[in-house]
Amino acid sequence: MRLLNKVIMVCALLALAVPNAFAVQKLTADIVVVGGGLSGLSAALTAVRGGASVIVFEKLPGLGGAGNYPEGSTGVGTRMQAKAGYNVTVQQVFDAAIDFHHWRANAAVLKELLANSGKTIDDIEDMGVEFKGIKTMFPEEKSLHIWHCYKNNGASVVRAMQKEIYAKGGRIFLETPVTKLMTDKSGRVTGVYATDTAYGEKYEATAKGGVIIATGGFPTNKNMLKDYVSDSSGEGMLEPIFLRGPMLDGRNGDGINMAKNAGAGLAGMQAVAGNAPYLFDKVNPLIRQFNGADSLKQTRTALSQPFLWVNQTGDRFYNESQGSSFTNVYNAMTSNGGVMYSIFDESMKQKMITSGPLTPFNAIVVVGQKMTELDHGIENGIKQGYAFKADTLDELAKKIGVDANHLKASVSNVNKFAANKKDTEWGRKPEHLFAFQDQGPYYALKGIRAFFLTLGGVKINTEFQALSTHGQPVKGLYVTGQDMGGLYDSSYDLLVEGSASGFALTSGRLAAQNIIKNELGR
Repeated sequence: MRLLNKVIMVCALLALAVPNAFAVQKLTADIVVVGGGLSGLSAALTAVRGGASVIVFEKLPGLGGAGNYPEGSTGVGTRMQAKAGYNVTVQQVFDAAIDFHHWRANAAVLKELLANSGKTIDDIEDMGVEFKGIKTMFPEEKSLHIWHCYKNNGASVVRAMQKEIYAKGGRIFLETPVTKLMTDKSGRVTGVYATDTAYGEKYEATAKGGVIIATGGFPTNKNMLKDYVSDSSGEGMLEPIFLRGPMLDGRNGDGINMAKNAGAGLAGMQAVAGNAPYLFDKVNPLIRQFNGADSLKQTRTALSQPFLWVNQTGDRFYNESQGSSFTNVYNAMTSNGGVMYSIFDESMKQKMITSGPLTPFNAIVVVGQKMTELDHGIENGIKQGYAFKADTLDELAKKIGVDANHLKASVSNVNKFAANKKDTEWGRKPEHLFAFQDQGPYYALKGIRAFFLTLGGVKINTEFQALSTHGQPVKGLYVTGQDMGGLYDSSYDLLVEGSASGFALTSGRLAAQNIIKNELGR
């Protein structure tokens, strides 16, 4: 009885301290957006520009999420392209993309996104966001010239959209995750239920026009990754895939699961945007390799240099000259158990220290930049288990657990290719062919795979309505960004540079436009 009285007293005090702590606040808007990343903010901005009232619920303390980090976004037919003399067409980009996906993608939605991507970039430029220009990771003859890179990454776009949304009366609730979709007797989605995690405030938000799901996919949901993504836990994988994401990350698949519970079907759930290689750092596998000490950055750069890459059996498996094509590296490593070892000798190590890398690590360690902290990085790596040093190849093979005869044969082959300046096995560039010394020490760095986005999600049509497994619209429910499913086959299409952020921005804009036109009749 005393315990019950204490509970009653505590509840009474809480009610006095936080007014309406246990009351449900009922809200109404034309459009309710679940998620405050690039696609959610793009939808909200389009709504207020179109005269519609909007509420955004974001679970994190700040806006943007992973959308703060993209370097640039896809745009086809932009003013910047015209000024630069690039005349690429939507059809050209679509043909390249759909060929990459072997037509195992939602072609109609893909083309809709590409056709409207140019206006997205022009609108962002009109908001005052500054661009570095049109960049590419590919040789000029291969590039589509569609990657519009921001001066201050996606964060500058987030700030610009947020400012205008507030100025035009949009309402944004931070630290307030949506817990469930609201539906009527017919199954139509009519709003959402949400709870403020800081104060316990509960909301019932009714959407007159529709609800837009924009929660960013499911990269932090280990159970969903296990269930859907065979790359991570499939048979033969020696190491799982690790997430390279922001320190605070709310992308746990809740939007996709809420849509599924409302009757939506799923598509493309097996695909992720892979990224490799990364050092197998047991302390913190990924994040610190981008923003850690110079010794760590330089050791990661050494991992991807074109000297010799071998798989778990000690055999070459990839063209090391293409180490910067991170999705291809990811795919090749996945086909070889998810692990690789980068092998080099003392002379190759000294070349990196005195002359810099032959291939860059993004813009973090660039070609020609002296890697003066590499020895320190290797010493740390030996302690943490991702770097190895030995006087002989036999000893090195034993340390990394590969077949010594296979490793020595791989080294012998590279030496022959270096002598002839022609790699007849995998086609490494002649300028990247160096012979190994007859004597050690020899070094190995262990590489694993990462991913930064999940690419599967809810089935949609060209109006960005959620669809059932049988292709029927789930009334009142729209899906954008990384919650969209069926746009990728088995791999991220790096040739369509900036597609993830570009598609997020464009899908948010189009979803809101469709609600305003078709649901609200404006």
